[in-house]
Amino acid sequence: MSAGTSNRVLSIQSTVVWGYVGNKTAVFPLQVRNVERKESTVQNQKPVWVSQPAYTAEGEVHGFDVSPINTVQFSNHTGYIGSRSFLEKVVDVVKELKDKNPHLTYVCDPVMGDGGHLYVPADLVEPYRNLVVSQADILTPNQFELELLTESKVGSEDEALAAMGRLHEKGVKTVVLSSSDLGQPGTLVALANGAREVYRLAIPSVDATFVGTGDLFACSLLIWLQKDRQLKDAFEKTVATVQAVMARTLDYARGNTAAGQKPSMADMELQLVQSKADIENPVVKLKAAKV
Repeated sequence: MSAGTSNRVLSIQSTVVWGYVGNKTAVFPLQVRNVERKESTVQNQKPVWVSQPAYTAEGEVHGFDVSPINTVQFSNHTGYIGSRSFLEKVVDVVKELKDKNPHLTYVCDPVMGDGGHLYVPADLVEPYRNLVVSQADILTPNQFELELLTESKVGSEDEALAAMGRLHEKGVKTVVLSSSDLGQPGTLVALANGAREVYRLAIPSVDATFVGTGDLFACSLLIWLQKDRQLKDAFEKTVATVQAVMARTLDYARGNTAAGQKPSMADMELQLVQSKADIENPVVKLKAAKV
């Protein structure tokens, strides 16, 4: 994306006062890549829109000109949406934006849980499955979320591809499985499925707990798909970005941790600003294979 290119993103995500999750993770990469973003955030786990453009908790848009917006990034995180009714109102906002701008792209990171455990109330799963999916152009679920969205077991790559195919049938153009345990021991598998092209990446697993990596993944994918228009390249650069940030974060945390001790969650906050060069020009070390 050249410096002269006008590309705008409305990022509807949670935010935090300290650390890097939600919009705190998304904003910096967007700015680095010369993307003009409009933030809309929910803070302190309360359904109150606290930044411009102005929204009410009922999801109404007040005087916001969506005509120049061509991308919406929409990620939900723990505490961001605490009720089914609020999720439904957010879907109404996306519908209104799409009505006003038919060329708009809706990127959804459907954060519901991981490893078989929900992060959100159980009654949010059904509207995600039946309301959110039908509006999304790009989805970035993890393995557990893919199972929830499709009501199917994903225990193999064939089952993952079949589940992704069901999402394509509902209108989703691109589905990227951000992580799964479908690989060999010590390896995570990510899949990018654009209906007519499918790619696989094997990623070495890291024995550490990170927060905000899903936000970084979705944001990076949005950026590189907009710039390169090539799924394979965007997929590789997205994984390269996340891996570089994770490696720098883990090095920093270990440097602050006594021998034999585990790093604290405070030390495991993403080293995002320190990774500016990797966000701008990620070095692709892992190549995607065509499936």
